[in-house]
Amino acid sequence: MNTNQHTSRINDVLYFIHQDISHPLLAKDLANIAAYSEQHFHRLFKSVVGESVHFYIRRIRMEFAANQLMFDSKSSILDIANKSGFSSLSSFSRAFKSTFSMSPGQWRNHDHQYQRKSLLVDQEIAANYQRLYQMETPKHKLVELPARHVAYVRHQGYDRSIANAWHTLKAWANIEERNFSEQFGLHHSNPTWVELNKCRYVACVEIDYPILRRGVVNSMTIPAGLHAVFKLEGKYGELLPQLSHILEHWLPNSGYKMQSTPAYVHYQKNQFLTEGEEFILNFCLPISLFR
Repeated sequence: MNTNQHTSRINDVLYFIHQDISHPLLAKDLANIAAYSEQHFHRLFKSVVGESVHFYIRRIRMEFAANQLMFDSKSSILDIANKSGFSSLSSFSRAFKSTFSMSPGQWRNHDHQYQRKSLLVDQEIAANYQRLYQMETPKHKLVELPARHVAYVRHQGYDRSIANAWHTLKAWANIEERNFSEQFGLHHSNPTWVELNKCRYVACVEIDYPILRRGVVNSMTIPAGLHAVFKLEGKYGELLPQLSHILEHWLPNSGYKMQSTPAYVHYQKNQFLTEGEEFILNFCLPISLFR
């Protein structure tokens, strides 16, 4: 079996993991999804993803929990622990403190703007945070968005290297004679506290029939549901401050809570594929009412 086939099977596992991180997500079950023995699955997962499956699951659960603690002040820490895949508050608190060196309660009250300053090594983006972070929140619409069937390429890093994923996807679309006009970017990580070079991004293009030969390019479905949709525009380096402003200023005061499905952007103009690095897009934030 070649490397592309291994990557494709591991991508199936990643898609399953991200559908609902509150599930047990046992390695033996994930190995069955990939159609490998459990021992072989552990080796291949680390080879493809760069970290063990247990560490990966723990990290994305911690990322989700950290976001919920920041943006959902109405849910209890126990509720957030359960949504993050932990059956007890004590085990969640131990894992959280091991990851962030503070308790969940301390994290909820932490000055994350100060923390961001220590992570933004990209000076261009850092400068834009100073200029754009205090801006007025753009107007939004509440929209029931349809499911999107997409081909995708995963990428690690929120920087200009994202262009590599888009060029790979564009080359695939040209070879397969696919429509390349409907482009989406999934943002899995929060750059407030995840280093930019470790943030996870997924470049996607909508498809109208299945992929027959999978490899580096795979397929998945972006879930349907209620979204707050914000129209944003600017140039490279200006998007992350705008997203942070929406998440940290608008969301906590909106009366809504963020769902566990990923937020994504729907490009009208893609900064990674235009000469002037300009973007026009809709930021689609999955939300629900507090109950």
